[in-house]
Amino acid sequence: MMITTFINGMDISFLDEIEQGGGKFHSRSVRTAEEGEDLLHILKDNGVNAIRLRIWNDPPGVFCNLERTLVMAKRIKEAGLDFLLDFHYSDKWADPANQWKPKAWEALDFSGLTSAVYDYTRETLEALQSQGTLPDMVQIGNEITPGMLWGEGKVDGDCDTPEQWEQFTTLVKAGIAGAKSVDSDLSIMIHIDRGADHPASRNFFDRFLEHGVNYDVIGLSFYSWWHGTLDDLQLNLNELALRYNKDIIVVETAYPWTLNAPEGFPVIVNEEAQLHDGYPATEEGQAKYMKDFINVIENTPNGKGIGFYYWEPAWIPSQKEWSVGHENGWSNLALFDFEGKKLDSLHF
Repeated sequence: MMITTFINGMDISFLDEIEQGGGKFHSRSVRTAEEGEDLLHILKDNGVNAIRLRIWNDPPGVFCNLERTLVMAKRIKEAGLDFLLDFHYSDKWADPANQWKPKAWEALDFSGLTSAVYDYTRETLEALQSQGTLPDMVQIGNEITPGMLWGEGKVDGDCDTPEQWEQFTTLVKAGIAGAKSVDSDLSIMIHIDRGADHPASRNFFDRFLEHGVNYDVIGLSFYSWWHGTLDDLQLNLNELALRYNKDIIVVETAYPWTLNAPEGFPVIVNEEAQLHDGYPATEEGQAKYMKDFINVIENTPNGKGIGFYYWEPAWIPSQKEWSVGHENGWSNLALFDFEGKKLDSLHF
């Protein structure tokens, strides 16, 4: 798929749970409707053109599974927005510290695990295709720098061996093949977490090149309090674009609009030392950060920086308990205030 419009994307995977828990969103300071407004319409009216959803195989909660993904995908497409589906290949969070197999796959041998990745990817996308909501792009794994589907697909630490890389890339290829069997033109993203770490990014994608993994888009996570500066991000984008000649999306980012926490809730970014120099934790600072962040992506060589997705801009503190088993520490990193009112920084 040829991407011709810069992607102003949002990951709103928690929206389904927020709405069912009674959370509401508003685009104006004076609420004109007690029931709130459709978040998708608010986002679109403010320049958002794409939505990302994660999918878990069989999560303990009733959210982010195939059944609810079908519901949310229909809403996304009806709103006229592009759709990125993020396969975690797990029953829970997949990230650099957690790449655990779905429970149903734990006893499979490597051949069976490879077949399961192919079949699950294909069947999920066929279900979406049958209702007319096939994603425009899919991620094969989420932040897979250390591999996925541990232990067969683990490639960090003592598992950074040629044999493990062969198994890991075989699993990734199975996911890609499953997706392409549904639509050969479907765009494939490979997503790692090292947005500001060029040596680690190059090591990872060089390995994929060596193993003949065919994909379309490089996806990166970039959170300044964990990963580095905008200058570090720019360096990595520049080097990746020139080395691999692939489109690049910063598929996860966020920045605080306050360091204060809503009463009764923790937040993970709560100290001045966690802020990027020049960007205070205010609505204005958040807006300035996003403007400069987008400018960095747009300045990627050869037009290879094609967009971004803001991670969970609508995860407001509307409830205490969440299906993921922990509290919401993200509410001051959203693009809505604690009561669900749109911030001025939500405008692209």
